[in-house]
Amino acid sequence: MSKNFYCLGMMSGTSMDGIDGSIIYSNGIDNFEVIENFYCKYDSIFNNKLSDIRNKIVNLKDLKYHENELNKLEKEITILHAEFANKILKNSNNEIDLIGFHGHTIYHNPEEKISKQLGDGRLLSQLLKKKIAYNFRENDINNSGNGAPLAPIYHSAIAKKIKKNNVVFLNIGGISNETFIDEKYKFSAKDLGPGNCLLDSWIRQKTKNKYDKDGFIARSGKVNKILLDQSLDIYFNNEINNKRSYDINDFDISTFRGLTVEDGAATIIEYTIEIIANKISSKNIIACGGGRKNKYLVERLENKIKKKIVNIDDFKIDGDFVESQAFAYLAIRSLLNLDISFPSTTGCNNDTTGGTII
Repeated sequence: MSKNFYCLGMMSGTSMDGIDGSIIYSNGIDNFEVIENFYCKYDSIFNNKLSDIRNKIVNLKDLKYHENELNKLEKEITILHAEFANKILKNSNNEIDLIGFHGHTIYHNPEEKISKQLGDGRLLSQLLKKKIAYNFRENDINNSGNGAPLAPIYHSAIAKKIKKNNVVFLNIGGISNETFIDEKYKFSAKDLGPGNCLLDSWIRQKTKNKYDKDGFIARSGKVNKILLDQSLDIYFNNEINNKRSYDINDFDISTFRGLTVEDGAATIIEYTIEIIANKISSKNIIACGGGRKNKYLVERLENKIKKKIVNIDDFKIDGDFVESQAFAYLAIRSLLNLDISFPSTTGCNNDTTGGTII
């Protein structure tokens, strides 16, 4: 019988609002149980630091130019993760065997064979005196993969647990991505296009808010059909449409800059859902990620595909923590030297292990 491990997974997402944490108990194969989920909100000062540096890094040269600033920020974000983890470890009823540490993606470009996450696994191990799995994307990229998405193997485990097949797990984060589970529970995955990144960027630039809660601002606006059609034509006739993995810098809001706050938000929502609807593999959708909470976005997508979208929370799975749970699951698989990415998910040459163990 395969051994089960208690693992804490931690994820800092593209929303840059804080750290998600999840403890799972799993053998990394056919058994998993979610023990507890946790959240640590970044203060406004750190949030602004992270946002500022993310805006500065648009190409490979920027990584080198801002190296000193990135190194300082990496140490800071690692210490924040350590403080967060320490609180969890002190209050946990279980002895944690391993920590899955994703860090924060600051630049992702598989064509250049790089996916840079801020997070020092060695420092975190020293601070916590725990075994750490991190650097999950490097092996895949070196094996001609895109380094993303990595959650599909965990989505597959969820699908088997809730007994759902011929379904898409639609994760609406900064970028939207899907995992398609067929009738035999075989899975494939790809990034679809923008998720929250464009709308969040628009709201941050035009208002004092970080995001459009429930899509309220977008709902009150009017779609600019001319700009929408122009933007979609550019996207679908551009080679970016054929990419398997995206970075949020692959998309920008400059096309919509002349619109009002409300009309821009409404048009951006339509742009986002048109791409998702066009590229998604099935209309049987289970939504997860922060974007599932944007009621207007979900309503517009349902209207577009003419199908009701099921929320992953309906299966008693908290959709806010699927990715932190996934990186706990991937950490266990990394510890056991099991594959975490596949030709059908990241486009790598063959099934690939990942995760550096410290």
